[in-house]
Amino acid sequence: MTFHRLPFRFAGLVLLLSISAFAGIVDDVRENLSQNNFSAAEAQLKSYKDQRGITPEYLEALSWMGRAALAMQQYTQAESYAKQTQTLAVQLLKNRPLDADEYLPTALGAAYEVQAQSLAGLGQKTQGAALLRSALRTYGNTSIAARLHKNLNLLTFVGLSAPPLKSAEYLGPPASFAQLKGSPLLLFFWAHWCGDCKGEAPILERLRSEFKGLTILAPTQRYGYAARGEDATPKAELAYIQSVWKQYYSGLQGLSVPVNKENFNVYGASTTPTLVLVDRSGKIAFYHPGALPYEELRAAIQKVM
Repeated sequence: MTFHRLPFRFAGLVLLLSISAFAGIVDDVRENLSQNNFSAAEAQLKSYKDQRGITPEYLEALSWMGRAALAMQQYTQAESYAKQTQTLAVQLLKNRPLDADEYLPTALGAAYEVQAQSLAGLGQKTQGAALLRSALRTYGNTSIAARLHKNLNLLTFVGLSAPPLKSAEYLGPPASFAQLKGSPLLLFFWAHWCGDCKGEAPILERLRSEFKGLTILAPTQRYGYAARGEDATPKAELAYIQSVWKQYYSGLQGLSVPVNKENFNVYGASTTPTLVLVDRSGKIAFYHPGALPYEELRAAIQKVM
């Protein structure tokens, strides 16, 4: 697009409109992908890149190309998009920390996730796990650590000994894996802001009443804010977590609720809820990021009882 032939005031308006058109590049790409229109999404990305270059927003939008291809089980295409996202993100990270930007953590985390899951889909689960372990060595102290752990757990967790939960604080009675040895355990990772977690509560209450030999633990963590997203001190947020637990999880009172961020990282609970079943021998029998309907969760529990 040329501007020199236009009067200055109109050229400025066209430039402003051009910039505004790309303000929602991530949403625009996702909208086209929701309609399986890869060609339109790619055209949007090319136009954005030609005019604005490679930005963190561009990389998050590009990462959705990989996620969409993965959802369609187009593993080779998904891996290609993800590798491109990773390479370009690493270049940007030469001049900034990962968590100094809003978009880069999402883009890079998705790039590793899609590559690992694509490799697994292609029958190369070992290579996918190795990729995630390598990423954890580099980014294990950043905001994407839990996401990397989640995807590593999806590939390798079942059959391994469950890592013990850590906490200096509890809502409800303290509980350790040593105390609960020999009992099937359901770990319910939840967050005070999580609507899907609240929706899972009636299902857990019902299953708790049906399986008397099942122990449920409900790990959570602080996020730095409380009601309406307002900043909160650790003490204030802990009080808010307790109030949410009492209000929305009334049928689960009496459970042990360890409060510790490290548990979320180790168990890869970047998605809430995350549901983990531990069998009587202390090994992971089932691992699921996200909510589950009653029938599916009941079937999984039945196998460890």
